[in-house]
Amino acid sequence: MSGYGPFDDFTLFAIALAVVLSAIVSLIGTSARKRNVALGEATVADLAEMTGIRDPKRLQEAFGPPDMGRVWRSVTLFDVRRARQPQGWLMSSDLVDYACLSVVALAIFVSHPLVGGALITALVIQVSGWIVSFGLPK
Repeated sequence: MSGYGPFDDFTLFAIALAVVLSAIVSLIGTSARKRNVALGEATVADLAEMTGIRDPKRLQEAFGPPDMGRVWRSVTLFDVRRARQPQGWLMSSDLVDYACLSVVALAIFVSHPLVGGALITALVIQVSGWIVSFGLPK
């Protein structure tokens, strides 16, 4: 990495590190939520993060009512993918997280003026995912 435009090497390194850490944490959280869905233990928080649907009533419209323990047992990962909103892509899409990690890898190996912009874009995507997740039901 070498500095591009207003960014020096340290700034680009800090941005790359932030993107990597955020994407790894997101991938770990998404993996746990996918596991809960696959095991038939999906909670409101799991479905809300994976779909981007914040309102529990809309979750019931999409997936039916939960059981008495407030858990959806018959929801599949395909059902979740079909109900996913744009906010869900930001919060819990492996594809988005891997794309951000790919941008960091590209920045390490390729020296081009557009790489700084791509790193900033990856950072904005990761930060947007965290901001969107603040209003989710617990």
